[in-house]
Amino acid sequence: MGTAGDAAEAEQPAPEPKRAAARTLVFTYGTLKRGFSNHGLLQDLALDGDASFVGAATTASRLPLVCGPYRVPFLLNLPGAGHRVSGELYAVTPRGLERLDELEGVSRSHYERLPISVLLAEGAQVDAVAYYAHRGYAADLWARSGEKGYPEYSPAVAAGYIRRKDRPQQLTFLEQIRVFVSSPS
Repeated sequence: MGTAGDAAEAEQPAPEPKRAAARTLVFTYGTLKRGFSNHGLLQDLALDGDASFVGAATTASRLPLVCGPYRVPFLLNLPGAGHRVSGELYAVTPRGLERLDELEGVSRSHYERLPISVLLAEGAQVDAVAYYAHRGYAADLWARSGEKGYPEYSPAVAAGYIRRKDRPQQLTFLEQIRVFVSSPS
């Protein structure tokens, strides 16, 4: 004869199957793309199941893509200026987004993760996010570039890029940007 505790155990629902973490589409346009210096992070995320390549993509609207200090690429949230920018689209878990946010300095006001619409190679338009230059200096970067941008961060555009570890360490990245935008082009 069973006890009341046995009956309660029998009525417990079966554990729910683990659901795959919701993924956010992330448009990459610079050093996170395949063949560039920060792509290793996306490779690590893919190995951990936190990112997967979706395909080539292009911004649905024209946006400026410029290079800042050390040939660091910046997408500027100035719709209608610049070009439709080519890049890559990844599906990323919340844990993967945290690591991308850290790389992009979101909490330090280096970049902002904001919505973007992109076109996939087959023509479908999808909503994603991208890391834009922080609004605190984006207009200054656009002016410093002579209001000219690039349609793609290619190896030729990236020539002269200096990795973070090889940059002067006595200035913060924001200080490096301020020096760059205040210098003659």
